[in-house]
Amino acid sequence: MIGHFQDLTVDHVRIYCADLDPLVTQFGGYGLDVRAEGAGPGAEHSVVLGHGDIRLVLTRPGTGDHPGEMYTAQHGHGVSDIALGTADAAGAFHEAVRRGARPIAAPERNAGLVTASVAGFGDVIHTFVQREPGGPWSLPGLAPVHRPGTPGIGLRSVDHFAVCVEAGRLTEVVEHYEQVFDFSVIFTERIVVGEQAMDSQVVQSAGGAVTLTLIAPDTARRPGQIDTFLKDHGGAGVQHIAFETGDVIRSVSGMSDAGIGFLTTPAAYYELMRDRLKLTRHSVAELSRLNVLADEDHDGQLYQIFTKSTHPRGTLFFEIIERVGARTFGSGNIKALYEAVELDQFAADGR
Repeated sequence: MIGHFQDLTVDHVRIYCADLDPLVTQFGGYGLDVRAEGAGPGAEHSVVLGHGDIRLVLTRPGTGDHPGEMYTAQHGHGVSDIALGTADAAGAFHEAVRRGARPIAAPERNAGLVTASVAGFGDVIHTFVQREPGGPWSLPGLAPVHRPGTPGIGLRSVDHFAVCVEAGRLTEVVEHYEQVFDFSVIFTERIVVGEQAMDSQVVQSAGGAVTLTLIAPDTARRPGQIDTFLKDHGGAGVQHIAFETGDVIRSVSGMSDAGIGFLTTPAAYYELMRDRLKLTRHSVAELSRLNVLADEDHDGQLYQIFTKSTHPRGTLFFEIIERVGARTFGSGNIKALYEAVELDQFAADGR
């Protein structure tokens, strides 16, 4: 018998925001097309952007009692729902609740979809979404439109979500995803950078399509960017979303031309790369020109870069990642990416 959580996928990601236009413009630079939009209860308005398997639902809340109003007051704009596609939304909901998940919304059928929601971490929920096989992607109340984003970027799917959780709660959150959603730990890492440290565990759904990188600060060490996120965001939440591409050089070049800013990497990183890695996909010169990092695991290589955060609180940014066989994450990149964010935050604090 196939379990209720074997077939989970990322159906869509909902981002609550007070102002839609800047984010719609920003994601256009990621090559995401506007696919649908429409009004909801009160003054709520949503815009769907997508490319490949990526679907972002940007929602401007309506009246004061709208959950999005409370979310944005607490966190600013950010990820409020990692919606999970499944063949049986009602079955997944009831099984998750039986295993200890907190129910948010009972199963409901609307416009050919079955949806139901449970709590995830912090104020982020998971909406199970059951769609008719072969039908067009849609959400109730949204009308299809088409306004293309920047062409040729080539982002294909959501690779993973990086989630910051409070100190001392990492094991609890990991066990919640293992016991409730049948996720498994695929990678564990402790990162020490100077006087700072963080612990990370990566959990992945049984089918491999949904991955969460869970990160907690070590409060025995000097506070760092994870502590800063938790303070500025107002608790646990999604720090960044990683978008997968088949060609990181093409994607980053196109996004840069469209005005998307990326974090920089010291030249010494690339000088050491020549001895550390035998690159299989891109040259050191190409990676250095665009500040893309490279690393490997037992299965292959991966190439990564972070965008500069445009969030007023600095609590949400994005990652572009290309995998050439690699299934997890390289330890060298994790430390380098951490240091890049530290340098960017230091520069921002100095402005």
